[in-house]
Amino acid sequence: MMVDIFSSFDDHNSTLLSAHLMTWLLSLWALFFINSSYWVNKSNLQNIMNLPKQFINIQTTRSYSMNLGGFSLLVSSLFITIITFNMLGLMPYVFSMTSHLAMTFTLSLPLWFSLILSSYVTNPYSSLAFMLPLGTPSFLIPFLPIIETLSILVRPITLSIRLAANISAGHIILTLIGDYMTVSMLDSSFVTTTLVMFVQVPYFIFEVGIGIIQGYIFSLLITLYTDDHQ
Repeated sequence: MMVDIFSSFDDHNSTLLSAHLMTWLLSLWALFFINSSYWVNKSNLQNIMNLPKQFINIQTTRSYSMNLGGFSLLVSSLFITIITFNMLGLMPYVFSMTSHLAMTFTLSLPLWFSLILSSYVTNPYSSLAFMLPLGTPSFLIPFLPIIETLSILVRPITLSIRLAANISAGHIILTLIGDYMTVSMLDSSFVTTTLVMFVQVPYFIFEVGIGIIQGYIFSLLITLYTDDHQ
């Protein structure tokens, strides 16, 4: 039973209408974007479906990530996965996974840590020298490495909080609008129901765009972090 607007973020709050099986089945559509050329013939439909993957691959070629073998495939897979989770969260009775920090932090921390670990293993001297750029004023030398270290350490936290906060805020507003429309329908207020519907439908479309944009921002920031790879 949904007791308040935050009940939709409780993964244990299951009902008879919970679409867990549908969630898993719809998640399989992302497989068609990952090397689908091996089992699907080239067609105009496939080219249209591959536009998100091609779009994010263009962004990876503009950074150092193009020198990391297989990183573009990893980022494109991450992009499609986050969009899938965001879109599924907009469906009724489907748990929104990207609204939880446990999920978003699980995505951001391994990617961030793998880039840091790879940089220090490959070239530890240059990685440490990056903390103190050439030509730094002498009075900033004791403070600049600390500031750079803190800015690097907070990256996975900011990534996870940004994604979870945007998705959670949108779902809360959708829930509030939906609850108000339900009350107006029960009160047989046709005018109020119509007005609320004209607000909810454009906002739902707006949330679809937010879900896509947040997946793009998450993937783009991970890609830009590779520029610090030594």
